[in-house]
Amino acid sequence: MQRLSHRDPFPADLRGGVIALGNFDGFHKGHQAVVGRAFHHARDENRPVIVATFDPHPVRHFKPDTPPFRLTTLDQREELFGEAGADAMLVFEFGDELAGTPAEDFIEKLLLERFDVAGVVTGNDFVFGKGRSGDVVMLAEFAVRHGFFTEIASPVNEDEEIVSSSRIRDALKAGEPETATRLLTRPFTIEGVVEHGAKQGRELGYPTANIRLGHYLRPKYGIYAVRGRLPDGRTLDGAANLGIRPSFDPPAELLEPYFFDFDGDLYGQKIAVELVSFIREEAKFDDLDALKAQMAKDCDEARRRLVRHVL
Repeated sequence: MQRLSHRDPFPADLRGGVIALGNFDGFHKGHQAVVGRAFHHARDENRPVIVATFDPHPVRHFKPDTPPFRLTTLDQREELFGEAGADAMLVFEFGDELAGTPAEDFIEKLLLERFDVAGVVTGNDFVFGKGRSGDVVMLAEFAVRHGFFTEIASPVNEDEEIVSSSRIRDALKAGEPETATRLLTRPFTIEGVVEHGAKQGRELGYPTANIRLGHYLRPKYGIYAVRGRLPDGRTLDGAANLGIRPSFDPPAELLEPYFFDFDGDLYGQKIAVELVSFIREEAKFDDLDALKAQMAKDCDEARRRLVRHVL
């Protein structure tokens, strides 16, 4: 699958394709339905499928002080779109240029002139253009005028509520990763490079792989049952602290997975950690013996939960 910027020359073999257009952060059930409709049209006419996304998220551009909220990195979205079968990921690099582009120009100069789209599929809440002046009604009007097709994919409902990135974020902030897993169709996963830490976990007999949270949404702080995916393809079960480690100074916001029955060097490697189940909130302990005893209990509980959550 190709990865393209909206500023790049557009490959000839992708012109005349069908674009699934949205932010697609998380690529949850609703997003998958949008892309599925794009595939439906593309198969009928043997056209390529391009999944478009915006990075950074427009909210980050207009409100740079907004707390982290991303469910997926750009690399994760690329992998997910590729697994879905897309021919390309088109990244709209959001900055002053795109923020100031009139909605009409977004359609005529980008979608039509640069990408030569045959069709566009979006969700019903998609907006675009300067001042968010473009919407699905405008897109449909231009489609009639310029001879391309457009489809507004129907929302996907789960438990009588629409599946949305906001709903998934709320579940994670409430300590409900199982709900997020159901809506995403996979566990919420944090990817990062393992860094050296203070080795406090190792001294307690629980060596951890320290990962910074970056631009990811902050789920509820606490102890989780987790699964790790290593670059060599191995999958490891474990327990992790996500938060600021209140028993240690200075506080540091980290994801710190401890993988069961693993003895190896992960420093400098990029690993993926899936949040499977929330066990308890973070707590401060009076002494290291009490902390160590609780960590043993947490690991036992994580093992029990991971047996129940085999994906």
